[in-house]
Amino acid sequence: MSKAKISIRFFDDREVRAIWDEQNAKWWFSVLDIVAVLTGQNDYAKTRNYWKYLKAKLKKEKSEVVSATTQLKLLAPDGKKRLSDMLDFNGIIALGKEFPSKKANRFIEWFTYSNESIDGKSKTKAYALFESSFIDNIEIGTIKGLQQIHAYLFGGLYDFAGQIRQKNIAKDSFQFAASRFLGDTLKKIEKMPENTFDEIIDKYIEMNIAHPFMEGNGRSTRIWLDLILKKRLKKCVDWSKISKRDYMNAMKLSPTKSNVLKTLLNNALTNKINDREIFMKGIDYSYYYEEND
Repeated sequence: MSKAKISIRFFDDREVRAIWDEQNAKWWFSVLDIVAVLTGQNDYAKTRNYWKYLKAKLKKEKSEVVSATTQLKLLAPDGKKRLSDMLDFNGIIALGKEFPSKKANRFIEWFTYSNESIDGKSKTKAYALFESSFIDNIEIGTIKGLQQIHAYLFGGLYDFAGQIRQKNIAKDSFQFAASRFLGDTLKKIEKMPENTFDEIIDKYIEMNIAHPFMEGNGRSTRIWLDLILKKRLKKCVDWSKISKRDYMNAMKLSPTKSNVLKTLLNNALTNKINDREIFMKGIDYSYYYEEND
């Protein structure tokens, strides 16, 4: 499973990693990630020791949780990929029941939530983009290119997929570009240069201020940004290095203090532009940024 699809879900701002098993058509979830979530533990060694103790206890009780455990390679704190205990969907539900607490109940409720939402379906499409021929036909840095991305992500989910909005929208107290001027605004943004890192991020900031769609702007525009960076600089953003709090704060400041966002993104740049895992983790984080707190 060297080319396995790794997905990251988030519970209380903590990562829960999963690996897709193509042969058996199911996800395997990191036991240590879930034990850390349910115990509120940040120390890897203590989490590992707690699971070792619990695993021995469950084995003594002849629990099916232990027999259902398999081992797959995940990135350890030392930066190396090591074999780690994994459980499938049913195994995780059984494990969660070993932690009788409100948090465990809330975790199971979150974990069993159907992924048939618009975001869930759109995220599945975003994953597929990496291996589709469509990605090679997207116009880079243009309005049409951004519309192509939006239409791909939200086609069949929103009736306005790929269409420039004709209504005014706002978020919190911030008013995005007025719809009656949006056409001219987007033409100006499209003509902005994108030869240097600073120019590219300035263009990205202006596109965020424009917010051309009724929904799905952030998820579409981050892919749009990465495609520009790949073409112009042979780089892309490793979004997994940027926390939700830091990203949202930098974006709020970006219209007047662009350096905060530029520093944040610059520190997360990677030359692994064709790396499947970087792309998949990027999608996970991108959709996580949009989740309501």
